[in-house]
Amino acid sequence: MKAIGIVGSPRKNGNTEILTKHTLRAMEEEGLDTELIRLAGLDIKPCNACMACKKEESCPIDDDLFPIYTKMKEADAIIFASPVYFSSATALLKALMDRVGYIAWWNGRVFAGKVGGPLAVGSREGHNFTVAQLAYWFYYMGCFVPGSTGWNIAFGNEKGEVEKDEQGLETVWNFGKNVAFLVKKLKT
Repeated sequence: MKAIGIVGSPRKNGNTEILTKHTLRAMEEEGLDTELIRLAGLDIKPCNACMACKKEESCPIDDDLFPIYTKMKEADAIIFASPVYFSSATALLKALMDRVGYIAWWNGRVFAGKVGGPLAVGSREGHNFTVAQLAYWFYYMGCFVPGSTGWNIAFGNEKGEVEKDEQGLETVWNFGKNVAFLVKKLKT
């Protein structure tokens, strides 16, 4: 059983990555294999609506997307994590969501039945829309999205500040435990 956490922050080792690693550790404790995927430094171009993916499970845009799509297909659980950028997910993560969403949709809804959910980190506001934006992708794909003890958000601006948000850390930890629980239930 495998879970991947996709970090949409352009900043390596920042708050979003810290929060994602924390969530993945909760899943590891429950016996899931985990992998963190950083989009920082990768070339993920936006969808150009060519609809080539409607004909075959591929994308003609030459960038770093398709290996991530393959890992998402192989995973039992997928987590999207984003810092809040003007009350929204990062453009990098949104480009990935659009393209893998279209490829999956037109090729048998390959993410349906997987477990997943969102994480968002920000300094003051915008968490609610960012979490909703990410969660709607999972709903649209037919994924199971478990709850937690609150919204999967944490507060932090400067690198490392998220580690001071005890409630945020507890919430995403519990979310990770719930993801692992659901994956194991679905696999038995």
